[in-house]
Amino acid sequence: MSVPDVMVDPRAVAAVAAALSEDLGTGDATTLALVDPRVTATGEILAREACRVAGASVGKQVLALVDPSLEVETVVPDGVDVGAGGTILTIRGKAASILVAERTALNFMQRMCGVATLTRRFVEAVREFGTLILDTRKTTPNLRLFEKYAVRCGGGTNHRFGLFDRVLIKDNHRRLWQGGDPDRLDLAVAAARKAFPSLEVEVEVESVAECVSALRGKPEWIMLDNMDCPTMRACVALCRGVSKTEASGGITLERAREVAATGVDAISLGCLTHSAKAVDLSLEWSVV
Repeated sequence: MSVPDVMVDPRAVAAVAAALSEDLGTGDATTLALVDPRVTATGEILAREACRVAGASVGKQVLALVDPSLEVETVVPDGVDVGAGGTILTIRGKAASILVAERTALNFMQRMCGVATLTRRFVEAVREFGTLILDTRKTTPNLRLFEKYAVRCGGGTNHRFGLFDRVLIKDNHRRLWQGGDPDRLDLAVAAARKAFPSLEVEVEVESVAECVSALRGKPEWIMLDNMDCPTMRACVALCRGVSKTEASGGITLERAREVAATGVDAISLGCLTHSAKAVDLSLEWSVV
């Protein structure tokens, strides 16, 4: 699958540079002490387990920032599956430069491949229903750009990137709505639209009654939070033709198909980014 490269974003380039600076500090003491700077090597970043690739372009950027003279070839691009033992990147050039870049490149790639692989499993589980798999804001601080990109590499869809690009009215907002009736969700939608007319509005509901209240305001999305499947199905029927529906709240891979079968348009999952297991990658290389 084709996914626009995250490294075209200047924020991603700055984040990679910051990660390198964090690791390198005043210099790689071990490499400076022991490795002849004239020695060259050929290396491969390998997947030790089958996975969906994400972060190949990030690893390539890490290597380029350390040493622009390194020759890096992408064998398996982002958004494509690789089998156990498969090569993702090949690297040729100064051995010292590869050593400096190795861990930072692998750290990004292992994390991102893990997110993409878990996302792909959810996407496959609901494919027959056409249900979108959405991420959330439950991301690693300062890595959101990369983790949300990895979700796209896995076939998922990004929910709002932050607090600024969608109105999402949750239970705590309703409790703190000064002068507003927490049971009149349609009025909350109207207030949000008046303040931010260019943004989509989404309302979290926990019952059929709350769903009916929100629908009077015709929000673009209604989030069905922690509902059982019969209740979801009833809300989906009410929302049809008015608002899109998003199921949320502790949905596991084992339950995803059952939830998708209720007819919801999307399932949002914090686990994609807060609980994905890093994929086992390694750099194997030889001195030339």
